[in-house]
Amino acid sequence: MCTINWRRFCEEWRIWIRPLLIVTMALQKRINLFSLGGLFVLSAVPVSIWHIIQHVIHFTKPILQKHIIRILWMVPIYALNAWIGLFFPKHSIYVDSLRECYEAYVIYNFMVYLLHYLNLGMDLEATMEYKPQVYHFFPLCCMRPWPMGREFIHNCKHGILQYTVVRPITTFISV
Repeated sequence: MCTINWRRFCEEWRIWIRPLLIVTMALQKRINLFSLGGLFVLSAVPVSIWHIIQHVIHFTKPILQKHIIRILWMVPIYALNAWIGLFFPKHSIYVDSLRECYEAYVIYNFMVYLLHYLNLGMDLEATMEYKPQVYHFFPLCCMRPWPMGREFIHNCKHGILQYTVVRPITTFISV
């Protein structure tokens, strides 16, 4: 009797992914893109919602988990945005605008999450002062480097907060 070892099957995905993609491309004319997109949305959204619910149920570190939950909402938002874009391509710019605003909010939450996480075990600013100097990469290499420590953290926060404010403004201007 033939039994499938599912663990081995999943671990060796390189063996079966290429034939699956070839069959999918061959059947592309027969598969409705709306159905295929809906299938992926219906597989991504419940998994993401389950992770969000698990964080809410096991709310042991609220200072970190509230930011994780906000970040996890990106999966359903992106999935539904793409699926709605398939149905209503002329009106997708409005849904894209809301998604881009939420994306800026998530980037802010990721920054706050990192700062909280890194400050739990150590004083981040004091630790950064003892790190070697980091220089800007090309094409900004001619700019004065930021001193490590408090000023470096402040400049990173400042840049992310600027993006968080500027991104929704430019999104609404583009609409």
